[in-house]
Amino acid sequence: MVRPVEVKVVRTHADATLPEKASEFAAGWDIRALEETVVSFRSSVMVPTGIRIAIPEGYEGQIRARSSLGKKGLILPHSIGTIDSDYRGDLYVLMTWIGEGDSYVIRKKERIAQLVIAPIPEATFREVGIEELGVTKRGEGGFGSTGRF
Repeated sequence: MVRPVEVKVVRTHADATLPEKASEFAAGWDIRALEETVVSFRSSVMVPTGIRIAIPEGYEGQIRARSSLGKKGLILPHSIGTIDSDYRGDLYVLMTWIGEGDSYVIRKKERIAQLVIAPIPEATFREVGIEELGVTKRGEGGFGSTGRF
């Protein structure tokens, strides 16, 4: 079983909502918009949340899209945003509208993303000759080389 991790959070605005799980076994905590925000077609907007968090050392916070918003066309343009354990600034969620219509209006307190807390292993990088990387069946195939589905 994975041990619980404490993530400290501060509301920087009285209307801010703390991260919360929508169900007992949800992998992420819902993040809500602090204020109504209009996202114009094909533009990206930093949506304020009104919170700051302290991710524990050895972990990262991953900001992930909500599938229900992605289905409509409101996406995170970078797929997953990373919050490093030493970041202490305001938490924003970068969102882009690619759906139908000129814009999407994010409502105040709307669930806009999920926060997942993930461990970061210690790693070292050692330069080697190419033959030491080993041979795999996939080899150098990338960008769709393993098939479309």
